[in-house]
Amino acid sequence: MANFKTHVAVAVAASTAAAGFAADLKLITADQTVWLVLLGTIGGMLPDIDADNSKPIRLLFNVLAIICAITAAKAFYGRHESYWVLGVAAVAYLMVRYGVFGLFNRFTEHRGVFHSLLAAVFFGLLATCVSFYILHWTTVQAWLDGFFISLGFVVHLLLDELFSVDLSNKRMKKSFGTALKLCHYQNFTASALLLTATLALAMLAPSTVPVRQAMGFIHWTVVKSGQGWP
Repeated sequence: MANFKTHVAVAVAASTAAAGFAADLKLITADQTVWLVLLGTIGGMLPDIDADNSKPIRLLFNVLAIICAITAAKAFYGRHESYWVLGVAAVAYLMVRYGVFGLFNRFTEHRGVFHSLLAAVFFGLLATCVSFYILHWTTVQAWLDGFFISLGFVVHLLLDELFSVDLSNKRMKKSFGTALKLCHYQNFTASALLLTATLALAMLAPSTVPVRQAMGFIHWTVVKSGQGWP
């Protein structure tokens, strides 16, 4: 499989290109590109959330814990006293960094249910719902957040499969097919639970109408400008 540095570098490159394209289409402003690249990079690390207790995984959970702490603080900022908001942020950080991290290490297996396209959809929808309902961002921004998480996630899976092909010896390694899969075929219970959670998030997610309207407006604008986007 690809190493941690490779996953991060490719996720950054893919997210930067996608964010630049979104900025060029006026879907986002220039200052929003940094946030989306960060999300894409986090998405590029997420599939290894089920790996053993290694330095890259601890780094990933540190980043996730910080994001959750910031999200919690933003959700309660202005509604309560500053010390209360800081306390909530600290609790959110500790829960993710140590509580969720411990549970994942105990109950997950590497290249399991979180190394799948179903997991990519799940985390994308989760990011969309968090952005919309907790951060109170616009529908288009929320869906973009979810898209970039999923983009980085899928890039990670593709890299793992690519590195499962030994081109020098022209053979497939035993790990081939364990990363880019629809779900975890050997663990029906885990796949069913993740599918249920994904469907619940899909029902909770905001409407896609504003996104389709934005894309339709972009299409009309490009065609009218004569750039030839069919």
